[in-house]
Amino acid sequence: MPHSPVPSARALLAPCAPHLTAAALFSAVSNLLYLTPSIFMLQVYDRVVPTGGLGTLGALAAITVAAYAALGFFQWLRARLLIRAGERANRLLAPQLLCHVLTRAEMSVVDRADGLHDLETVRATMAGSIMAALFDAPWTPIYVAAAFLLHPWLGAFTLLAALILIALAWASDRVLLAPSRHASLAAARARAGLYRATANIGEVRALGMGQALTTMLLRRRGAATLAQAQAGLAASAQAEIAKFARLVLQSAVLALAAVLVVDHALSPGAMIAATLLLARALAPVEQLSGNWRAVIEARAAFRRVAGMIAARDMPAPTTLPAPSGAMSVERLTVAAPDSGRVLIAEVSFAVSPGEVIGVSGPSGSGKSTLLRALAGGIDPARGTVRLDGATIDQYDREALGRAVGYLPQEFTLFQGTVKENIARFAPLLGVDPAAVDTAVVAAAERVGAHLAILRLPEGYDTEIGTGGLALSTGQAQAIALARALFGAPRLLILDEPTAHADADAKRRFLGLLTELRLAQATVIVASHSEDILATTDKVLALDAGKVERFGPLVAPVRTRLATFGQPISFQPAGVDQ
Repeated sequence: MPHSPVPSARALLAPCAPHLTAAALFSAVSNLLYLTPSIFMLQVYDRVVPTGGLGTLGALAAITVAAYAALGFFQWLRARLLIRAGERANRLLAPQLLCHVLTRAEMSVVDRADGLHDLETVRATMAGSIMAALFDAPWTPIYVAAAFLLHPWLGAFTLLAALILIALAWASDRVLLAPSRHASLAAARARAGLYRATANIGEVRALGMGQALTTMLLRRRGAATLAQAQAGLAASAQAEIAKFARLVLQSAVLALAAVLVVDHALSPGAMIAATLLLARALAPVEQLSGNWRAVIEARAAFRRVAGMIAARDMPAPTTLPAPSGAMSVERLTVAAPDSGRVLIAEVSFAVSPGEVIGVSGPSGSGKSTLLRALAGGIDPARGTVRLDGATIDQYDREALGRAVGYLPQEFTLFQGTVKENIARFAPLLGVDPAAVDTAVVAAAERVGAHLAILRLPEGYDTEIGTGGLALSTGQAQAIALARALFGAPRLLILDEPTAHADADAKRRFLGLLTELRLAQATVIVASHSEDILATTDKVLALDAGKVERFGPLVAPVRTRLATFGQPISFQPAGVDQ
């Protein structure tokens, strides 16, 4: 599918243009008002002091106070506008970015977290002091021009001082590039280890690995902290160099102005005004120089956010009817996203509507990876999966997901009620609540979970997840299985659906397979259960990511499957049983 071009900053922030335009206008007025101290000093030294005109001083003071009040008011308005622009950008970008990080199969947990961090960086940058400095920076030439009006040498020196600070900022960026990159990589590695450990806290406790993992995480955190400290020390040194240069330049312009006063080429008032003009001319340059790394990071974050939105903002595919259950898999190959190691290779088979297909194989043979690829949860490296003749990427991703029932081996229930989890949070999309309730109860009844759910503290409205009820693994799997059946999909992909079920639940599942077959629903089920595999129409046997055999089981094996590690007997495809 063709990629959308990455939108430009102007296109992406077009809805924020009124806020930014007004902020630029207020910046212009504010920077003109920033000339007030220089004009006041010039008038006091050149008019009031020589003449002793106290009335003139009072008038100048009143005008200056009014100008300061206006300056504060316009600065306050600009700050409010930039905050509003940041909030609006967040409202516009957050839905698209969140949808991207929640639907892109190739993104790791850390990549998803970094994407959200990039969004926050964009919002904070728009609402913070860096954006204000960017609005002020174009006005530096105005202060340089004002210095030229006082004396050409003062204007030339002010221009030179600004160029020196810009050169120092560029040199600082070159010096800090390597340590900053090293610190970012070390921090990302530490975050990845922490995410993985905290996501599997049950295994950590059960295996007594708490102290060992703590030691490992502390080492990674220590390495990241050391790298960040080294980067911070380097940044501090560069900041002090810039501060030293600014102080020297401010003193130098005062000395230059004093020389001009001694030579009667400049008035004492103009000497004081020159120092104020230099300080104001260098203020935005110094602020950007001190935050140069933040400016670079904000720009990079903005580009990444724009790239994610471009990837998300693809032309809507032609609406296709919900799949009937016919599936063909053509030379499907899936590789691990981090290492590129092939997980399943050249898998090909076809399924007719209404067939029940079992997937067997030893642990690590690629069963879960295959089912995840069939459900569209992971993108293949090569090959295609077709539903009713169309490849998966020809379907609208959300619409296809709602038309397919998928139960992964490592299932997850999300924070919300039991009903919301079974309904895949359909009420949030404006679906008729009565229709949702009917479909939720029907799905729970089909898997035999209805009565168990009614016994929960608030029935279907019981909160689960963070801060809610903790379910047993068997209860959670029953709810996840009901979620897969929500809406009566014609294609079900189930990975070890009875792994946490008791004997009664397993018998109910066998009855469910019979019911689904009669309803002409296609079921692809991976299982180690002999009883489940014996009731399927065909079995796809995997070993080391490759298809060993695909076809119906011979009659004797239907009653008792051979244990894994021993050959399983098959009939050739198409032979009656």
